[in-house]
Amino acid sequence: MMLLPAAAQAQERIRLATQSWPPFQMVEEGQLKGQAIERVQCALREMGQPYELHLMRWDRAQLLVETNQFNGFFSGSPNSSRARYAVPSAPVISVPLSWYLAPNVELDVTSEEAKDQARYGAKFNTSKWLFLAKNGYNVVKNHRMQKHCYGCCVTVIWTWRWNMKTSSNWPWKIRVYPQRFKKIPYKVRDLSVHFSKTFLHQRPNFLNAFNAALVQCIKSES
Repeated sequence: MMLLPAAAQAQERIRLATQSWPPFQMVEEGQLKGQAIERVQCALREMGQPYELHLMRWDRAQLLVETNQFNGFFSGSPNSSRARYAVPSAPVISVPLSWYLAPNVELDVTSEEAKDQARYGAKFNTSKWLFLAKNGYNVVKNHRMQKHCYGCCVTVIWTWRWNMKTSSNWPWKIRVYPQRFKKIPYKVRDLSVHFSKTFLHQRPNFLNAFNAALVQCIKSES
């Protein structure tokens, strides 16, 4: 966990959770850094809002917001599961999404038949994993792929065909580099801070103020 307190003020601190996802959110020389981190911090400073940022597993970050132990998490895309308990802010970052296929796989990923013609994987409990599961893709290896699964750190949707027998621990033992796969661009997706509905009910003006500050912070970068 990494804690970044703002200057002490009369307002109560808000607690936001995030995951390690270079280059957007990462620890460097003992400090949280990255474009998403800097933009969220900038917006909160503009508002004069004290805050804490905590680095943790992505599934835990979402659970703590869902159970109202934290006020929000970032950076994530909207989905039906998150919409039950949280509301997304204006986009913090936008990332290009791509499919990744093993070099020996010939597959039209846009076809309906492709859903059963290959096996698909994604980091567990992310929007990409939920997308695959919800839309009928043959999802395998649906455990919690962790930091050694480098392929899922650069895109939101990726896929390959497993052509060898592997143990359930395989993603932790072999690094997966995206440049070894065929890349098929998909689309660009906006990622936001997802604030707890309970928190926003208590602070009805907060989201509009945050969005305005965030847009201003992004404009000031250019």
